[in-house]
Amino acid sequence: MKNTALTDIHIKAGAKMVPFAGYNMPVQYAGINAEHETVRKAVGVFDVSHMGEFILKGEKALDLIQRVTSNDASKLYDGKVQYSCLPNEDGGIVDDLLVYRIDEKTYMLVVNASNIEKDWNWISKFNTEGVDMKDISDRTSLLAVQGPKAAEALQSLTDIDLASMEYYTFKKGTFAGIENVLVSATGYTGAGGFEIYFDNANAEAIWDAIFKAGEPFGIKPIGLGARDTLRLEMGFCLYGNDIDDTTSPLEAGLGWVTKFSKEFTNSAKLAEQKQAGINKKLVGFEMIERGIPRHDYEIVDAEGNNIGRVTSGTQSPSLQKAIGLGYVANAFAKEGTEIYIKIRDNKVKAKVAKPPFYK
Repeated sequence: MKNTALTDIHIKAGAKMVPFAGYNMPVQYAGINAEHETVRKAVGVFDVSHMGEFILKGEKALDLIQRVTSNDASKLYDGKVQYSCLPNEDGGIVDDLLVYRIDEKTYMLVVNASNIEKDWNWISKFNTEGVDMKDISDRTSLLAVQGPKAAEALQSLTDIDLASMEYYTFKKGTFAGIENVLVSATGYTGAGGFEIYFDNANAEAIWDAIFKAGEPFGIKPIGLGARDTLRLEMGFCLYGNDIDDTTSPLEAGLGWVTKFSKEFTNSAKLAEQKQAGINKKLVGFEMIERGIPRHDYEIVDAEGNNIGRVTSGTQSPSLQKAIGLGYVANAFAKEGTEIYIKIRDNKVKAKVAKPPFYK
């Protein structure tokens, strides 16, 4: 199992460690609910150094990205980030990812930890024009500093004006006295904040500097458990749960990052699917009766007929009720529709609700 550059710090801080995507990762420190609240109300720090980063460079770098991703990367400008996905040739999704335009000929792709090798092989398969590809995952650390007080907590560490950064943009600059740090106004919590990329060699120094600067703002370390409850309150997809090699981006509600203004892997078939209409759809739902929905629980109608399955579910710390995502047959996808989750052979009532659940 791999460690991040900060694993020892997490263990010393009393984190409960678990295997995740081949890494030894902190799932919680003080407890998921307390950590969740810290991010919603103040500021918290996630070590997400397990994520993968690829640098694509050269005259044809954009062409390659356009070929393998569903979104239109030609719309990017220097310092802009785009959410996208890698469609496969069978109508499913290889991975979802972020595309960073560093300059006209240089891009960084940020991919899910569990898919680093798979994504690298997939993109390489289409690299017929000699784009220079570098996998910098193993030497790159990534911290997500999330919450409404993130900009205030970090501002003393950098000359980048954090408060004025627009969502889904990034800047490179000096951070905690270290040059060439990439600071991105992105995140997976819906609470605002930044993601900070830097060399492993600087991990401990940057971690310590962030906690010292953030102390007056109540900064705390946050584990992957709260990361999951935070993203689910926003209705953000998790690869391997809500999207995978068998789910179409259109079924998953990712039509907004599926642009048919260009050709990409399987675009013709996906365009046909859009024209014909989809049979199932990823929806959000809130439990009406007591019970917590879990991954792969059956979704049924009032008569008990199977109409879909749960892909993600939890007890929402902010809303004090159980919420989830799942695929249902089209006839049951309308907001407000009553559905039932099968929990230990009982039909437990829920209703379709449009994410984000937390406003």
